[in-house]
Amino acid sequence: LSKRAVESQMAMKRVAPEVEELKKKYKDNVEQSRAIFALYKERGVHPFAGIGLLLLQLRVLIGLYFVFAHGGLPQVDTSILYSFVNVPPAINMEFFGLINMAANHSIILAALAAVTQFIYTRLSMGPRGQVTSTEATLSNDLARSFDIQARYVLPVIIGVISYTIAAAAPLYWVTSNIFMIGQEYLSGRRFGSAGGVAPTAKKA
Repeated sequence: LSKRAVESQMAMKRVAPEVEELKKKYKDNVEQSRAIFALYKERGVHPFAGIGLLLLQLRVLIGLYFVFAHGGLPQVDTSILYSFVNVPPAINMEFFGLINMAANHSIILAALAAVTQFIYTRLSMGPRGQVTSTEATLSNDLARSFDIQARYVLPVIIGVISYTIAAAAPLYWVTSNIFMIGQEYLSGRRFGSAGGVAPTAKKA
């Protein structure tokens, strides 16, 4: 899923100049959207390829939250376990002896979740592009709004939520972000030659 999302991002970068041309050609927002999605379909671009990865992670996060916040740990309710599950005599709820996984209000994990989310978003979205058109179109306004919210607002929201829920969930989020940051570097090198923008020819 991550590989497909990265390939989709690079494909969208390749067709970005053509998308800008369509925005100039079609002033009506409905016609503009249809033309852009038709271009995506023609070039095999899947702009929503990363949604599946997000939905998969949300299921894990919700499960971790309920297990550690409402699952009865460190006490174990043996009546809900399968007969072949061995019940440990004691459960240590501390992560490396530092953070209680069932505790709320971990400022360290909340800060790490926000910072790693910001870094990952910065890597996955790339540097902010310069606005090439001065026309105030709805699509341009929506693109700028989404860009700002994804880069700056989303990490803050994740940090706030991470501070108010069981520490196991933000620990998972931080770990996932760290792996995805490394994945961005590896994927960028892996697909750079095949998916990058072709260099411009030198002037004679």
